[in-house]
Amino acid sequence: MGRKVPMWQCILAIVAMVVFLFWNVMFDDGGEAHVGLILAACVSGLIGAANGWKWSYMEQGILAAINRSMQAMLILAVVGAMIASWKCGGVIPSMMYYGIKVIAPSIFLFTACLLCSIVSLATGSSWSTAGSMGVALIGIGAALGFPSYMTAGAIVSGAYFGDKMSPLSDTTNLAPAVAGATLFDHIKHMVYTVGPSLIIAFIVYLILGFTHKGGAADESTIQLYLEFITMNYKVSLLYLIPPVFVIVAVIVKMPALPALIAGVFLGVPFAAMQGVKIFPGGGPSQIGYILNNGWDSENLQIPDGIDEGAAEELLSLLSGGGLQSMMWTISLIMLAMCFGGIVDSTGIMANLANSILKLARGTRGGLVIVTELTCVFVNAICCDQYLSIILPGRMYKEAFEDRRLAPKNLSRCLEDSGTITSNFFPWNTCGATMRSFLGVNSAYIPFAILNYVNPLVSMFYGVTGITMVEMTEEEYQHILHQREEDKKAALEAAEA
Repeated sequence: MGRKVPMWQCILAIVAMVVFLFWNVMFDDGGEAHVGLILAACVSGLIGAANGWKWSYMEQGILAAINRSMQAMLILAVVGAMIASWKCGGVIPSMMYYGIKVIAPSIFLFTACLLCSIVSLATGSSWSTAGSMGVALIGIGAALGFPSYMTAGAIVSGAYFGDKMSPLSDTTNLAPAVAGATLFDHIKHMVYTVGPSLIIAFIVYLILGFTHKGGAADESTIQLYLEFITMNYKVSLLYLIPPVFVIVAVIVKMPALPALIAGVFLGVPFAAMQGVKIFPGGGPSQIGYILNNGWDSENLQIPDGIDEGAAEELLSLLSGGGLQSMMWTISLIMLAMCFGGIVDSTGIMANLANSILKLARGTRGGLVIVTELTCVFVNAICCDQYLSIILPGRMYKEAFEDRRLAPKNLSRCLEDSGTITSNFFPWNTCGATMRSFLGVNSAYIPFAILNYVNPLVSMFYGVTGITMVEMTEEEYQHILHQREEDKKAALEAAEA
């Protein structure tokens, strides 16, 4: 255990990260953040060592951070294989085909957000939603003339609605556990902030859908896209069995990883129906290579009438995936966890958050705003969605209690900002995942309406007092009694 890191050194660690990442993204050829994160971790490690923190302790912090994100990395790898399986097996092409035929262009963005909201609410997973429904919607949007970043924004909005509202979601269970609220009190309290936010998002998507003209596809172009799909794939409603299975499996509380692995192998017989060699008879098997390296679109036929740019876009939409396609993202997450683990274990993050708390100046609105800004800050610095809930929740719990604010106020703030802004940062686990699944860069953020409207609505409620519930006198006295009991238990443990 080392000593408390001086504030100027805490700030130095954060400034170093910002400078290195800015250099990598803006000036380095390729714009990749990996080396910047390594250098930022080195600086924070040197700062920790200079203040007496032993390397073995910081290393344990790094390993703990990586362990927290290990499930996410495994899901990433499996979803990569699942995308390859579904692309070569005609599953995603079939989803695109029926989506293009059913969804009207003017309400496409609204429909994309609504569908993802329903699926994520049922599954409790933004990742499963984006990795299955989201991939198909990107293709449908391209056929209907919508830029991929605009479609991705609607997908992310819908996916994160369920991630923060479903009782099956890990963050929806984590936030009330940290704040001391009950699960269903927490969910009911979030309706007041996420409800208006989702309505605003729906309205904006309807306006964008009706006014988007620049890339709008005409009927002949849409028919060419449909022709491209039917020329290269067998299309049938039967090919929708794998995504339906994955969604139902998660709804009935089958663990996400086994459900996704089953989704991978459910796509294999459909790949055989499309002509992919599964067994080595008459030539080598192809399926193992495809699941690992992705589906190659070189042999797909392009119908007459599609220009070169549109042809390249189609080929990219219906190719790729594979376990190896996710390794870039997985390595980025691991390096981000190195930095996040050091600043967490050495107390650098806690020192900064405690300093930020002083800005609240004892007001209810100030406390809510500072809590939510801290969640965003932790998402950016510690690169982990769970830490953005745990750290601010742990730090500001007593401050909310001292203001006699019910625990569900704190749990709502943690989700309204921690959960929903995690995808804004490319080096955060959620940000890296959304960009990998949907094949977009950060240009989608302005169109992820729910994700930045929700924190603003929550802050507005904090300032005005709308829906901010106070504890009864009995509840407040119980909290004070519990604090005394905790102090006694800590002293007894120390003496023992």
